[in-house]
Amino acid sequence: MFFVFIGLFLCFCGRVTWETAAVSVLVSALLFLFCCRFLGYSPKREKRFLTLLARLAAYFIYLVGEIVTANLRVIRFIYSQKYVPEPCIVTFSTALRSPILRTILADSITLTPGTITLKEEDGTLRVHCLDKSLSEGLKNSGFEKRLLRLENPEKEENE
Repeated sequence: MFFVFIGLFLCFCGRVTWETAAVSVLVSALLFLFCCRFLGYSPKREKRFLTLLARLAAYFIYLVGEIVTANLRVIRFIYSQKYVPEPCIVTFSTALRSPILRTILADSITLTPGTITLKEEDGTLRVHCLDKSLSEGLKNSGFEKRLLRLENPEKEENE
């Protein structure tokens, strides 16, 4: 937050000189101390927020990669002359406790081509797969591992 204050101060000044830079550091430090003292702000919370933000960005990048990979597999199935689809329905439990993160997991599975989440109830997901080969990575998937890291950020910080 301290650096955000400095950036805003310099943007509002319009020009950057040594004097404005020094004053922006001083004013930003005072504003940061005020926020910590009277608004309940803490550097520990900011660190936790930035950690969660980085993990969320990593999850999004992983999701895009999995979508591309699944697209290529489904395209290969479509254009293969010898492909005979073997659809299946897989039921598995997730270790995620948060309903929001379980919904994100279900939506991520649905976003990847060849899989559709049919039902999520009390941590149990039922997923329809276009082919049995697409169901192999559903249990203990990379999606779930990354979402567990989002759910328990304190656990990894203490280890």
